Amino acid sequence: MLSHINKQEHDIPITTQATLLGISRSSVYYQPVPVDPADLDLMNRMDVIYTDFPYYGVIRMTEQLRRDGRVVNEKHVRRLMREMGLEAIYPKPNLSKNANQHPIYPYLLRHVVASYPNHIWGTDITYIRMRQGFLYLVAFLDWYSRYVVAWRLSTMLTTDFVLAAAQDALRVGTPEIVNSDQGVQFTSTDYLSLWNPETTKISMDGRGRCMDNIFTERLWRNVTYDEVSKVLCW
Repeated sequence: MLSHINKQEHDIPITTQATLLGISRSSVYYQPVPVDPADLDLMNRMDVIYTDFPYYGVIRMTEQLRRDGRVVNEKHVRRLMREMGLEAIYPKPNLSKNANQHPIYPYLLRHVVASYPNHIWGTDITYIRMRQGFLYLVAFLDWYSRYVVAWRLSTMLTTDFVLAAAQDALRVGTPEIVNSDQGVQFTSTDYLSLWNPETTKISMDGRGRCMDNIFTERLWRNVTYDEVSKVLCW
């Protein structure tokens, strides 16, 4: 999308161009910042630890890194875990409470089985570990056929690439139900407005319940562990 922006065009302001393309104006001026080599090395180690111990939070991750001989503090580890989208997997209390002021839709798929194509789509975001940094991957998966309807990669955890993937998916078909977590990308007005309420119902996982989107979680395991790791030979 950004490649279509003409910064030299004076007849159409950049703000208008960004609006027409459905992207944020700030992303037009974004200049990628290289990941600090020390942070990249630390993130690679954290990725390995999290793969083995997905229930590790900031404190236990910090303790493990210190046992490995890394000089880190909890504040630094918390920032990197947030950037990588890592969160300890465990049942959380007060799942019905929500501190963020954004639309919340109920989880509609309890005891529901995908019975035909475009019955249920699931979507989620994961990170892809690369030799020189990390990429973010979003995909829309048909739960019945396990077909990846659309996907996009991004260097930034923004809403733009999620919107682009959703638009690509809607060119292929229209689901009766689309399920996601409660992340800011999936609760944004731009994302929610893509779905016609007359044809598609929106479903959202409960907080801390990653297994509500189990089919997409299996896809991430196949992609990150079986495909990417083999190619890059971690």
